[in-house]
Amino acid sequence: MAPRQRFEPGTLAAAIASRAERALREGALVPIPTHAQVVEDDGIPFIVRVVAQLARKREATAGQRAAGTNPFLPYEAALWVADLSDTHVCLLNKFNVVDRHVLLVTRAFEDQEEPLGPADFAALWACLEETGGLGFYNAGEVAGASQRHKHLQIVPLPLGPGAAFPFAARLEGLTAKEGVVVPPGLPFPVALASVEALDSRGPDDAAAALVALYRGLLQRTGVVPGRVPYNLLATRRLLWLLPRTRPEWQGIAVNALAFAGALLVPDEDALARLRAVGPLAVLRAVTPGGEQV
Repeated sequence: MAPRQRFEPGTLAAAIASRAERALREGALVPIPTHAQVVEDDGIPFIVRVVAQLARKREATAGQRAAGTNPFLPYEAALWVADLSDTHVCLLNKFNVVDRHVLLVTRAFEDQEEPLGPADFAALWACLEETGGLGFYNAGEVAGASQRHKHLQIVPLPLGPGAAFPFAARLEGLTAKEGVVVPPGLPFPVALASVEALDSRGPDDAAAALVALYRGLLQRTGVVPGRVPYNLLATRRLLWLLPRTRPEWQGIAVNALAFAGALLVPDEDALARLRAVGPLAVLRAVTPGGEQV
């Protein structure tokens, strides 16, 4: 059984906003400035953020790895938002590109490549209910994880102008009302499942159903956690998972958000390279069967 949530229901979204404002004033939150561009590919309006100071986060991550430190044990008190359960806490993402980006972190160390369980999905569902955002998980460094301590992530929706996220209409149009499907017609392998039937369930109740769907997604994509890196994404309507083979393409790091339609590039030169081949070709290049572009 998944652990009981601790925060007062209905308060998490406001807590994230107020904590972020305070952490920003105190200097604990270090936003990475970007400017957004829309790059359309096959009718999908990808949101591409061009970063001015991505090196700051990369240097901090490299320093933590070199020192063998874990930023979540202990976590920085100024970044704490809420106790989600006996097993998970909600923290602000210190080097955030998107406002109100939070991490759902295990209290005790668990490896980022370990399978997700009921406690992980209970924490995820509780936060999705409270925020209405987009949840995602980068299972391993090849899938875009920058820390080995297990953490899921939530960003607010919409990701940009228009639909909740650029891939929303395409993916939701391919999803069955029940069960797991592997739809044709996408340039990368992905398994999808609707979770709309869980909308009225609480986190503990929903967690068991989400674990079953997650296992189905793994099976249909041939992913074995710990052996095959993957990305998992979730909204209150949809759950989707895809295997990964490479962490980046020509200096452009690719994490789970790319498969919702949001990419981050380090400079204008990288943006030009991305425009030249198209975002879908980049996603294809970092997944099984992808061609080099």
